[in-house]
Amino acid sequence: MNTSTFPQAKQTLNRRNTLEIYTDIEISAKAEKVWKILTNLNDYSNWNPFLVKAEGTIQKGAKITIHVQPPGLKSMVFNPKIVKNEENRTLAWEGKFILPGIFDGEHTFIIEELGSEGVRLIQKETYVGLLIPLMAKKLNKNTRNGFELMNQAVKKLAEL
Repeated sequence: MNTSTFPQAKQTLNRRNTLEIYTDIEISAKAEKVWKILTNLNDYSNWNPFLVKAEGTIQKGAKITIHVQPPGLKSMVFNPKIVKNEENRTLAWEGKFILPGIFDGEHTFIIEELGSEGVRLIQKETYVGLLIPLMAKKLNKNTRNGFELMNQAVKKLAEL
């Protein structure tokens, strides 16, 4: 099993109050198979330990519903908007909590081809907002753990 993550999240808490969490995993499968797993939102409840339920259509500009269960934290429901949808390559959604600038996040999946050996799945989140300094430590730990659990689950499904 080949997984790699950066040991610490890239963390910048400045005037913009930004935190980026990044994980990646190598998967012995084609990009199309990994893409199909990530974009079949209705199936998340059957396999996904982090994004435990999802509904909606993967289409740029569409709103979706995501039920997030980070390890060690309460579950949350978000209604982000799809901001990037490049088939077999990149999927990203953007959400805001309460009002813009309080707690905003952009979640991105990137699938990189590794030749005949498979793909690298990158999962990252960039958080921006006034609440980020108060939540950075928990987000870095709990959200990163959730990403890693989800990455392992995608790998397991894709390599069947």
